[in-house]
Amino acid sequence: MMAAENNFLSSTSNPPIQAARSAPGLSLHRVAPARVNLLGEHTDYTGGLVLPMAIPFTTHAAISPRSDNLYGFTSELFAETLALDRDDRSLSRGIWADYPVGVLRQFQLHGIEPPAFDLHLSGNVPFGAGLSSSASVEVATTMAILAFTGASLSIEEIAVLARRAENDYVHSPCGIMDQFVITAAKAGHALLLNTRDLTYEHLPMNKGALADTQIVVCNSLVKHSVATGEYRVRREELEEGQAVLCATFPNLRDLGDATLDQLNQCQHQMSHEAFIRCRHVVTENARVRAAREAMFSGDPASLGELMLLAHASYRDDFAASCEEVDFLVDTAIQLPGCFGARLTGGGFGGCTVNLVERARSNAFATTLKAAYQQRFNIAAETYLCDAVDGAWCRNAPLPTTRAIQERA
Repeated sequence: MMAAENNFLSSTSNPPIQAARSAPGLSLHRVAPARVNLLGEHTDYTGGLVLPMAIPFTTHAAISPRSDNLYGFTSELFAETLALDRDDRSLSRGIWADYPVGVLRQFQLHGIEPPAFDLHLSGNVPFGAGLSSSASVEVATTMAILAFTGASLSIEEIAVLARRAENDYVHSPCGIMDQFVITAAKAGHALLLNTRDLTYEHLPMNKGALADTQIVVCNSLVKHSVATGEYRVRREELEEGQAVLCATFPNLRDLGDATLDQLNQCQHQMSHEAFIRCRHVVTENARVRAAREAMFSGDPASLGELMLLAHASYRDDFAASCEEVDFLVDTAIQLPGCFGARLTGGGFGGCTVNLVERARSNAFATTLKAAYQQRFNIAAETYLCDAVDGAWCRNAPLPTTRAIQERA
């Protein structure tokens, strides 16, 4: 857990969150989007930079009071249901309901005991595609419980609570990116997040020639079975390299501070795998910084080139791509109107993200799917996406005290 996050929802240094003086128990509905990451892959647990945006898939959380002493969890997408006594503190079960129950546990750990409720989840976020269906569920559930109890949290606190639900209850070692952008995103913008201190900036997707582009997400419908185990291995390799760097250069806080020159100086003090995984992260952080300038300049060609470089790094240094995804990227960049393409998400399959001229996005999607079908006999899915608002904007107004960082 990064030090900055301990400033939010700390059960030891801060008092428990206090519920507002409002009558709980109203039937309420809250919504959270999905997300796609433009740049900044596997940087969010080493103090690095990420550049995701929210996309128009949604999770809906409907919460209503019940008269007994139970919490009920149901889903439009799963037949299995779960009911827990309000005093229950059992461990995760390995089922879909672990995600909303994990959120409930975080509220309970911080002094909020909601009245008995039924929570029903529905939505259309594709599973296993790298578009953060789990984080969407967590944030939608968080927003619903906040509204139901009358409690109040900041953007940062919501994201940290939802992330801890996944880390501590589901036991998935995800970073903060997914929950943060799903909470804090702004329509027409990507979100540049510093994952060390949770400062962020909305970057325009609607400026200059970028305004004439669209994000096309292509779901390969492939997820190789090594994904879960390899994700953990990659994280361990990064942590190995980060430890060497911080020992050699005591002023470094984490890998997010490291330069390529510093990494090269430490190459023979770490395993080859740790070195190339860290090289991916260091160069990826630099690509995110360069993307900021490209976006403020409204320059899709420069942004697209950075996406291609990111894919090459993800494929070669991080070794997290696969044949099907590489084919999609290689094919995409040959098609008219495509500025850039890369694998997005945790790796080993899932989705590619493509920056395409808006006027050609439909034709691009059709041609890419046809080529993929012919090569692999798999009917890929494509989603034409514009950047949408996150859960904070959709469910409550931004506080006037929170200054959103933007540059004209």
